[in-house]
Amino acid sequence: MLGILSAGIAPGLALLSYFYLKDEYDSEPISVVFKAFIYGALLVFPLMFIQYVLEAEHVVHSNVIHAFFSISLLEEFFKWFIMFYTVYQHAEFDEPYDGIVYGAAVSLGFATVENILYLLSNGLGYAIGRALLPVSSHALFGVIMGYYFGKGKFSLVSNKKWLVYSLLLPFLLHGIYDYILISIENWLVFIFPFMIFLWWLALKKVKVARSLHSETHLEVNKTLPY
Repeated sequence: MLGILSAGIAPGLALLSYFYLKDEYDSEPISVVFKAFIYGALLVFPLMFIQYVLEAEHVVHSNVIHAFFSISLLEEFFKWFIMFYTVYQHAEFDEPYDGIVYGAAVSLGFATVENILYLLSNGLGYAIGRALLPVSSHALFGVIMGYYFGKGKFSLVSNKKWLVYSLLLPFLLHGIYDYILISIENWLVFIFPFMIFLWWLALKKVKVARSLHSETHLEVNKTLPY
């Protein structure tokens, strides 16, 4: 049991630490990041129930609908909802990069509980594969979501557009990810290039957010009296 809990928690904490430590200025309070992580973790249970009902009632009749709607849209919408109502308006969300930290925290909270439950059911043999694919992909969807939350909060114009992107892009990417796993027989041939693309895209967003972060601090420092 201890081994399963350790294997289930470790990837999420490692990825969250990575994105957290990328914040060079005014790192977010651990307590607030932890709350975002817990909010994400608590989402697993109502979502599992909704997805069970959809499956039991045979609501979903195709792999496309299953991948994009009963999995991707449900999961990304509820993570987006948590981000919008508990993080977006929080006083500690005061820099563009902060969205990435909180987006990763919410997504990794969800992914960590999901990972623990999966390993409890199927055993430690799946731990490495789960860390490389589901946990990592959730982290990257969260980074992309958080990046656009940061743009939405700190852009002077078109805030609503960025908030739409913060849901739309993770939804589409998550749907493609699940469709590959569900529908394609030789899914390994497609999933690894897709994961490389996902890492490239997320790290590009991290780089842009960090540069905006740096510019914000330079502007603030210029205005401070000596």
